[in-house]
Amino acid sequence: MGFLKRFFRNVFREGTLSPNESGLDRIPKLELELHLTADRYGEFTLTDAVRPSFDLRIVPKQGYRHDRYRDEHSRISVPVLMASVSKEQLFETFLDLLDPLGSVVDVVLETSHRRSSGEHSDLYREQIDLPILKSYFYEFEEMLLNDGCTGVAVLNPSIPMEVQFDEHKMLIVYAENLSAFERILQERGILRDEQMRFLTEAEHIHSTKSEFIDLFHHFQTTLGIDEECWAMY
Repeated sequence: MGFLKRFFRNVFREGTLSPNESGLDRIPKLELELHLTADRYGEFTLTDAVRPSFDLRIVPKQGYRHDRYRDEHSRISVPVLMASVSKEQLFETFLDLLDPLGSVVDVVLETSHRRSSGEHSDLYREQIDLPILKSYFYEFEEMLLNDGCTGVAVLNPSIPMEVQFDEHKMLIVYAENLSAFERILQERGILRDEQMRFLTEAEHIHSTKSEFIDLFHHFQTTLGIDEECWAMY
């Protein structure tokens, strides 16, 4: 099977567009192949989970910025820290960001396997010891890093604080006080850039493969989420 055929079999979506709608089908084969196999932009390395748009409207880079999440219905506003981290230290940075959450946490698995138009389903597990959860993350590290249809969120609802490692392999923190999380990023040499833009702010390509679907269900079972308590968004 050729590279492009494998890619289009594995790809999930570009934003919410199909390859035909996004114009990927009109790009010369060699140029498209070079774009999809490129994972390094300067000093930044992508995982296999996502690729930028062909026109590179946003070039991947490392850094973080502040934002706010606003819920239109409840009128709640929560400070947010958004970070893009190069593959070499992405996973360890994610694990470090979990420490301020406390010793016992809840975890949410997010999946968009076999779904379209940006839909995803969440599976919730309450009350798990953080060291145990980290050991499970290590066990499924390859899938968590490279599956563009899998994301996780870890939270302490009693504080409340939440750390997301989303499908785009971005790190997103929600907390009233972000200082502990910001210090972790700075200690790892991840610099603040309030002007930076992320791949999610333009068209982008998610990629997955069939073995990741099986691994996701294995991960679900490992976490003790036996029933399929799906919540679609």
